[in-house]
Amino acid sequence: MKRVDLFLLLSIAIIVLLLIFFPVLLDSYKVFNKEHGFITAFIKFALLATFGESLGLRIRMGVYNKTGFGLMPRAIVWGFLGLTIKVAFVVFYSGVPLLVEYLGIDGVVNAMKTASFTYQKLLGAFSISVLINIIYAPVMMTFHKITDTHILVNEGRLSAVVKRIPFGKILHELDWDTQWNFVFKKTIPFFWIPAHTITFMLEPDYQVLFAAFLGIALGLILAFANLKK
Repeated sequence: MKRVDLFLLLSIAIIVLLLIFFPVLLDSYKVFNKEHGFITAFIKFALLATFGESLGLRIRMGVYNKTGFGLMPRAIVWGFLGLTIKVAFVVFYSGVPLLVEYLGIDGVVNAMKTASFTYQKLLGAFSISVLINIIYAPVMMTFHKITDTHILVNEGRLSAVVKRIPFGKILHELDWDTQWNFVFKKTIPFFWIPAHTITFMLEPDYQVLFAAFLGIALGLILAFANLKK
């Protein structure tokens, strides 16, 4: 274990301890998140999802960052994606329970508003997760792959964020075999749908935060998948 790894673990431990022993920090987060949901969504994904990619790089190549990786443009892209994820969460979390009740199962809308565990709440959370992952997630994942490729082509320079993205060219050259057979067919049903079912069982204040933490987990999954290749 390198010194940078120890520093990272120590930093995480300090943050966790601060949240445990100083509840006012968590309360402040909840207030700010409620009043500025889009700002916190941008920050959470810019930091946590980018960290997941950086952690994946550490597993594959032994470093958290390297020339051409593009840590800053990746963070900006993840921040933007965080905004779209926030929108998707609001839309699907509000609309899907109504759809489930429209299909004949009563009590789902009210169940999603309570902290109690009921089969209606589990059904609602699962339904939200399934629909958000088959309707929104493939588009978001493909867009992320396109921007990731664009950043690498531009050698990780910050200017990649403002350069025109050649969507047609990248889509034509995309590794659709991996995108379909691994990213879509495996991570969505076996990771994202179960994980997001848990996400939508949580209070709304913590859903986007938990989803951002899942970005770290996905970074690890992709890293190990690349190692196996």
